[in-house]
Amino acid sequence: MEQEKPAPLILIVEDEPKLGQLLVDYLQAANYRTHHLLRGDEALEWAKQNSPDLMLLDLMLPGLDGLSVCRELRRFSELPVIMVTAKTEEIDRLLGLEIGADDYICKPFSPREVVARVKTILKRCLRPKEEAVQTSLLCMDENRFQASWDDKPLDLTPAEFRLLKTLAHEPGKVFSREQLLNQLYDDYRVVTDRTIDSHIKNLRRKLESLDASQPFIRAVYGMGYRWEADICRLI
Repeated sequence: MEQEKPAPLILIVEDEPKLGQLLVDYLQAANYRTHHLLRGDEALEWAKQNSPDLMLLDLMLPGLDGLSVCRELRRFSELPVIMVTAKTEEIDRLLGLEIGADDYICKPFSPREVVARVKTILKRCLRPKEEAVQTSLLCMDENRFQASWDDKPLDLTPAEFRLLKTLAHEPGKVFSREQLLNQLYDDYRVVTDRTIDSHIKNLRRKLESLDASQPFIRAVYGMGYRWEADICRLI
C-alpha cells in the first residue's frame, strides 16, 4: 500500500510567543505541521536539518534579523519564504523581495489570511516536477477583446481586458496604480488612481463568478495590485 505523504511542514520564526502560538494553532487547524522558533540565528540550522516546506519569517528578530536570515538562506536553499513585518516602508518591502522573499504580510494581520497565503505559495511550489503537461485556463483574443477562463466566457470591457492582460502576463509582479493607468486608456483622458480600484473590483467580481477557488488579483498595501491565480492547470 502506498505510504501517505506527511503534511507540509511550516517553520515559524517569530519572537512574539503569543503571536507565534496563534500562527501554530491556525496552521495546525489547517492540517499543516509546524515548528516555532523565537530567534533568527536558530532558523538557518534548523532549516538545514529538517527541510521545512515553507518559512514564515518575522522581520525584526533577536540574534539575526529576518532580512539577513533570508539572504543567507538563499545561498543554499529555494525554500519559500513569507516575510511577516510591522514595518510598512516601501524600501523594506522591495529589499525583502530583492533578497528572495516570496511574499509579504504586514502586522496586524488576520491569521486566516496567513493560512491562505501559505496555501497559495505551497500550491505553486510543491507540484511534482514530473507533471509537466499543462493546459491553459486563461485565453485572450486581443483582436476581438474577448477572454475566457476555463472555457467560460468573460464579459469584459476594453479597459478590464487590458488590465487582465497586463496583470496575468506577469504573475506575481506588483503593478502600481500609475503603471496600470498607463495601460488602461490610449486616448490620454484624465482619470484618477481610484479609477483603477473600480475596474479591479469589477474584474475580480467577474473572474470569481466563474471560479471561486482562485485568488486572482490581490491588493498589495501601499503599492498596487498583482495577479496570483494559476493560469495553467496540470493534467
